[in-house]
Amino acid sequence: MVGRGYAAEVTFPTHPGLRCDLVGPVLTVTLCNPTQLNAQTPSLWAALAAIARAVTEDVRVVVLRAEGRAFSAGLNRALLMPGGMPGEPDMIAAAAASAEAMTEMIGPFQEGFSLWRQIRPVVVAAVQGHAIGAGFQLALAADVRIVADDVQFAMKEIALGLVPDLGGTATLVQAVGYGRAVEICATGRSIGAPEAVSMGLASLSVPRDDLEAATADFVAALLAAPKPALAALKPLLREAVTATPDEQLVHERTAQGQLLHGMAAGATARRP
Repeated sequence: MVGRGYAAEVTFPTHPGLRCDLVGPVLTVTLCNPTQLNAQTPSLWAALAAIARAVTEDVRVVVLRAEGRAFSAGLNRALLMPGGMPGEPDMIAAAAASAEAMTEMIGPFQEGFSLWRQIRPVVVAAVQGHAIGAGFQLALAADVRIVADDVQFAMKEIALGLVPDLGGTATLVQAVGYGRAVEICATGRSIGAPEAVSMGLASLSVPRDDLEAATADFVAALLAAPKPALAALKPLLREAVTATPDEQLVHERTAQGQLLHGMAAGATARRP
């Protein structure tokens, strides 16, 4: 879809299960297949990755949301049937060929999730209803999660004899800790809104009817921050996850030096 109302029009990749709306500096990416509970496919993951790559420097915030009663019921189970789905990779054939063939196939799938963590804009997931498996992992791909009071997060891969493989494990461990991540993934149990907030999976829980407004309020708060500082903040905090304390001190002072230089240079340029 073409972005509207900003410096330049941007055309984002299209997919039947996705809709992109760019209004000013906010890109909203909507899962729009509610009759299938926004079940996911490899072609949708490829479109998500392509959209992330198409995000320009003008975009300051991305909202990931979904239509209908569920954020996403996860993987479309038809993909696990012999022959798979028309227009989608045959996952069973790849798995039958060799472990290496399946491993190679999964790599591009993961980019539909991992790239949202890598782009500069802050990514906010607005999550309602069930977010299962791939749906849970897409929510985890965001920097911040705001949830409706009917949310139910679950990693159900274990019930299929599988493990989460779309980038969700690292983020889950960072959010809730190793032990709790083991418990969540090994049992496949559901996590409701109060528990999600208390364990750090979500920043805020609101009544279902208030999810859109609460997300808009949070986006407005993000946009109120100075653009250069907000752009520098996300990579700085991401680096803190793996950096040593001394390395993070370098990252902090480097980012601050660049920001202060930009302020001083701008002030100098405005002097009569």
